[in-house]
Amino acid sequence: MKKQIKTKGKLIAPAVGIALMALPTAAYAFDVPVKSMADALYLVLKSDRTAYTKLVVNRLANEEKVIDASEQWEEDAALPLPAQMFRAGAEMTLEESDGKFSYSLLSLWPINSQNAARTKGEKDGLKFVFDNPGKNYYTTETLGGKTYYTAVYPDNAVVDACVSCHNGHDDSPKKDFKLGDNMGAVVIRIAK
Repeated sequence: MKKQIKTKGKLIAPAVGIALMALPTAAYAFDVPVKSMADALYLVLKSDRTAYTKLVVNRLANEEKVIDASEQWEEDAALPLPAQMFRAGAEMTLEESDGKFSYSLLSLWPINSQNAARTKGEKDGLKFVFDNPGKNYYTTETLGGKTYYTAVYPDNAVVDACVSCHNGHDDSPKKDFKLGDNMGAVVIRIAK
């Protein structure tokens, strides 16, 4: 028997970002290694992103066709795309953490130029996770005079909607993604 998941009320995924802000502070208090902290944060981010993609966007927009998902979600009274939901949480987290912790979704083939790698660590990390499936990349970076532990994790297509959206988008520089393909990376930064 197939288990059904029902939800009531409004979904507020960016609130996850706010909850994540407490993890770095708590980890430092308990002397948790920074790599373990980054890996734990990634697990939460990946799980929430996958759940939103599969249980909300794919189910409601593609399977049941109850509501659309759209880049112009506010104007269209639609669901935000998974990348937009991820960015909303990331922006809230960065603001609330005073730059001590951040995360982003980047790609070698970004539809939105804001999602392109800028630093050497981001560029090296994106290339590494693409060339080494299933492996993560870790480094330190000094940005704006602050030192950060930077972790880069693969972001793979989890449903056909990811693939069809990216392959069919006018601004996509890559049009041949398949389910399970690496589409980019989640970058986590923790200030030292």
